[in-house]
Amino acid sequence: MSRIGKKPINLPKGVDARVNKNMITVKGAKGELKWEFASDMKVSVKEGELIVERPADTKRLRALHGLTRNLIWNMVAGVSEGYQKVLEITGVGYKAQAQGKKLVLTLGYSHAVDFHLPDGITAEVGGKQNQIILKGIDKHLIGQVAANIRALRSPDAYKGKGIRYAGEMVKLKAGKK
Repeated sequence: MSRIGKKPINLPKGVDARVNKNMITVKGAKGELKWEFASDMKVSVKEGELIVERPADTKRLRALHGLTRNLIWNMVAGVSEGYQKVLEITGVGYKAQAQGKKLVLTLGYSHAVDFHLPDGITAEVGGKQNQIILKGIDKHLIGQVAANIRALRSPDAYKGKGIRYAGEMVKLKAGKK
C-alpha cells in the first residue's frame, strides 16, 4: 500500500485543478501547469481536494501511485508558492551576469559562456556576482536548468573552484606531497 499515494492533496485558495481524461491542469496565482499522467491512474477533484487512486494492485500501478500523487502535489505547490534554486560560484574572476533571458558566465575559459534560460525560468544574480538565484513554477525544470548550469564548470576536486548548489559541501583532495 502506498502511504504517500493515499494522502489527498489540499488545494490552497486561488488554486484551481481540472482533470480531463488523463490530463491534469493546475492554475494558480503564479501560472498554469499541465501534465499527462498514466492512463491507468484515476485522479479526481472532490471538495477542494485532489485524490489519486489506482484500479488494481499490480507492481507497476503501486509504483505509479505515489509518484503521480507527488508530481501533482509539486504542481500545486509551484503555482501557489513557486520554487527557487540557488547556485554559488567559487573562484577568482568567476562571475555571472543576468541579461534578460540569458546568463553570461565568466568561468575561467578563454571566452564568456552564454546560457539561454528556457521559458518559465527567471534568474537573478546576487551577492558580488557570485550567486545565481533561479525561480519558476516547474520543479523539474528548475532542477534541470540548475544541473545544466552547474555542468558548465562543476566544482574542482583539488581547489574547489566552479559552480555548486548552495550548501553543497565539496570534499577537497590532497595535492602532491
